[in-house]
Amino acid sequence: MQPYKLDAKGNELLAAAGKLAVEVIRKNAADVDEAARFPRENIDAMRNAGLLGLVSAGDMGGHGQGLRAAAAVCETIARECPSTAMVTKMHYCGTAVIEKHGSQEVRRDIGAGKLVTTLAFSEYGSRSHFWLPVSSATPVADNKIRLDANKQLITSAGECDIYVWSSKPTQGEGLSSIWCVPMKTPGLTVGKKYDGLGLRGNCSAPIIAREALIPASNILGEDGKGFDLMMGIVLPWFSVQNLAISVGLMEGALERTVKHVTGQGYEYSGSRIAEFPQVRGYVARMRTRIDMCRALLIDALDAIEQGREDATLRVLQAKVSGADTALEVLDMAMRCCGGAAFRKDSAIERYFRDSRAASVMAPVSDAMWDFIGKAVCGMPLFA
Repeated sequence: MQPYKLDAKGNELLAAAGKLAVEVIRKNAADVDEAARFPRENIDAMRNAGLLGLVSAGDMGGHGQGLRAAAAVCETIARECPSTAMVTKMHYCGTAVIEKHGSQEVRRDIGAGKLVTTLAFSEYGSRSHFWLPVSSATPVADNKIRLDANKQLITSAGECDIYVWSSKPTQGEGLSSIWCVPMKTPGLTVGKKYDGLGLRGNCSAPIIAREALIPASNILGEDGKGFDLMMGIVLPWFSVQNLAISVGLMEGALERTVKHVTGQGYEYSGSRIAEFPQVRGYVARMRTRIDMCRALLIDALDAIEQGREDATLRVLQAKVSGADTALEVLDMAMRCCGGAAFRKDSAIERYFRDSRAASVMAPVSDAMWDFIGKAVCGMPLFA
């Protein structure tokens, strides 16, 4: 059963993503993780399959699909390589913003698969409070804007083509402004890439901007209205796709766990590991937790598309539910597979490490639970 309720074109693109995930992404996943390198061949394969233009408008050369299809593709890719899924998620988030406020030239290039985008919101000065940038955007001569910033933890840093970049407003009104910033803009410097625990292939790194000049026309939306854009576009796309990646990661881990416990056993008795009721209990819990997250994922998509009153609540619940459940499910996978789970050839330990990222990725899980509590209690989220 295909749970995402896509149209015929969406199903065709999802099938292409599934084929690509098995034939290309799976064989590269271990090396991408081991070398902590950008999954260039995976992204190139997605480009060739038309998947980089998935959410671009049809008249811009894309496929005109929305968040639902983006989530489906991210889940499918995450089953094999969560790092590649994270790069893809950030590209779709950036594309969603540019589709709404970007130039036709950039939109066409994204739709044609020529450009990869990412979000550049995280900063040393505001850390996980991404909606409060401290970087500056200063008007200068010749209708230019000078960017100065210390960004941190930017996915695809130095590897993508376009940053969807946050700053303080140029005129002092509002919390932020958003910009379309080409990666090769003079004055941008990418720092040393993080050699991290998990999601090692998303090439997350700091970016320093010193007197980096861009055209004033590169603003996305209105000056000072960045917060509205973050909440109205970025947060739903980011949170729901993050849940989809968590679901895909858990599905990948469950598949490998079941393969291990049903395929390995004890020579002295001829029994398999899966014949232990405790092991079957863990597998059952894994399956149930994943299905619960998937149900929330589909309901969140329905709520957003239908404009339901609980849409904001579902968006808030999405990321943290997937993040926390993935921690639980991967702990059970490690327990089921025992010592074999610590070997890299099983891939379980890679999924275990990758599962750790979502809970500390802004907005961090503890903050999200607080936001959910405020929403339930009818309190302002950012007061």
